[in-house]
Amino acid sequence: MSDSAGASPDGAGPLGPGAGASATGDGRRRRRRRRLRYAGIAVAVLGGTAVGIGWAVYAKLSGNITADEAAAAELARYEKERPTSLVRGAQNLLVIGSDSRSGDGNERYGRDTGTERSDTTILLHLAAGRDSATAVSLPRDLMVRVPGCHRRDGSRTQPVFTQFNYAFEAGGSACTIRTVEGLTGIRIDHHVVVDFQGFKKMVDALDGVEVCLRRPVDDKDARLKLPAGRVTLDGEQALGYVRARKSLGDGSDTDRMDRQQRFLGALVSKVQSNDVLLNPVKLYPVLDAATSSLTTDPGLASLRGVYDLARGLRGVPAERVQFLTVPREAYARDADRDQLVQPDAEKLFTRLRTDEPVAVERGARGNGSGAAGPREAEDADSPQPTFSGNTADEDICE
Repeated sequence: MSDSAGASPDGAGPLGPGAGASATGDGRRRRRRRRLRYAGIAVAVLGGTAVGIGWAVYAKLSGNITADEAAAAELARYEKERPTSLVRGAQNLLVIGSDSRSGDGNERYGRDTGTERSDTTILLHLAAGRDSATAVSLPRDLMVRVPGCHRRDGSRTQPVFTQFNYAFEAGGSACTIRTVEGLTGIRIDHHVVVDFQGFKKMVDALDGVEVCLRRPVDDKDARLKLPAGRVTLDGEQALGYVRARKSLGDGSDTDRMDRQQRFLGALVSKVQSNDVLLNPVKLYPVLDAATSSLTTDPGLASLRGVYDLARGLRGVPAERVQFLTVPREAYARDADRDQLVQPDAEKLFTRLRTDEPVAVERGARGNGSGAAGPREAEDADSPQPTFSGNTADEDICE
């Protein structure tokens, strides 16, 4: 047999013209398809893993939050007597700082007597356009009418005129909400209860919050020892700072609330300046801390609810995040208690109910209540009152 046996006349090979090249091309296509198939499987696996991790993170963070179902049921019983929302899109959130000594780590701040009162209560109003946020402190010693409320043991308290923080002891968050709604005429859409540990974890997750001290502090009761000047507080120090009475200021609840407001302003500024809400790496530990030791109404008791609330705050300029205390003065029958100053307090409540702008100014002066009425001179054409307070963009050392 000759060497040319089986060859085509044009020398293309035994399988006909171009058969060798075609076979090579088919092989390459098969290998490419295999690579694409493997790549697709890898992407699917990685994507599925990412989804799995994402779901696990979501479930963990949502699981941190305790839904206040008892409060929701109690409020539902009194729905007919509750105020209605007047402006669509505006939201009012009641933030309650609990002084409970129960729970992990809280026993170090005192003996657990089985009762708790609201250590700090703030009414946070978010404008419908999310272009402003106004936080109003309600003094715990403010004299108010507390309605009859159900206790945890099933018994019922009688309506009483007493100091505000009794409401939380009498009937928890639902009783506090009903008391605030009766006092202000403002519908509370959501509420959050934070204990000592939750507050500390939040501050630590932000790597501390900076404050400014006029003089050194050495307060054993508050577990606080700090130098003068600008100081970055960790969670434990921050808790002592906002709760201290003896070593900071004049020892009054008024001074303590002012200090709490300045601290919250610094905290908001820290969150915004570090772009925490836009950075997943920074956001996760903050959300983990914020959701732990947290009790909320069922509508907020998920990561989605908390994130939607945070997203609403994200776009508010720091100068439009405002803090003030409800206009009040010493109670006529007891100088250690407070009472509302009218008509200043009602002016504030009306503006919040109707989602009208609230103006605050550091050191604004009125009748000694912490609120200034319409100005007779430079603001004669505007009926808008100016309240004493501060904003999140103010320098803490000024």
